[in-house]
Amino acid sequence: MISHALIHADLFHLLVNMFVLWSFGRIVEAWFGNLFGIKGIWFYLLLYVGGVLFASLPGLRKHRDNPAYNAVGASGAVSAVLFAAILLQPLSEIRLFLIPFGIPAFIFGPLYLFYEVYMDKRSSDRIAHDAHYYGAVFGLLFCVLLEPRIFINFLNQIVKWL
Repeated sequence: MISHALIHADLFHLLVNMFVLWSFGRIVEAWFGNLFGIKGIWFYLLLYVGGVLFASLPGLRKHRDNPAYNAVGASGAVSAVLFAAILLQPLSEIRLFLIPFGIPAFIFGPLYLFYEVYMDKRSSDRIAHDAHYYGAVFGLLFCVLLEPRIFINFLNQIVKWL
């Protein structure tokens, strides 16, 4: 349930996860530090490890009768951190390769989730899209349950933007 997050399919998979974690993990770590002081690092670790575990459960259930199934990577945990950052800073711009403008995080988030659900239903590649989706859900729920004011802050920022 945990060791698969330490292994990646290839160098590209590892580099993408590391880049996304570095880009958005700094935001979450800073926010947790501001909210909880030194305990913030423990909440960050709980977010990450919880993302690994929570995102793995649907795949485990789905493939429970398939002894040949394997999954690798920390994408569920990285999605948890990404969506925690979106919740904390919904107006920050997310830039994607080959797109010459930034997308507000609160718009990018739902687009990303729709993409992952669509790709999971297509099931035409070897990527565990459900882990991305459930990791994102975990990141959102974890933050809101940890500190409900985060959600109020999220809504206030979007309302001001509109």
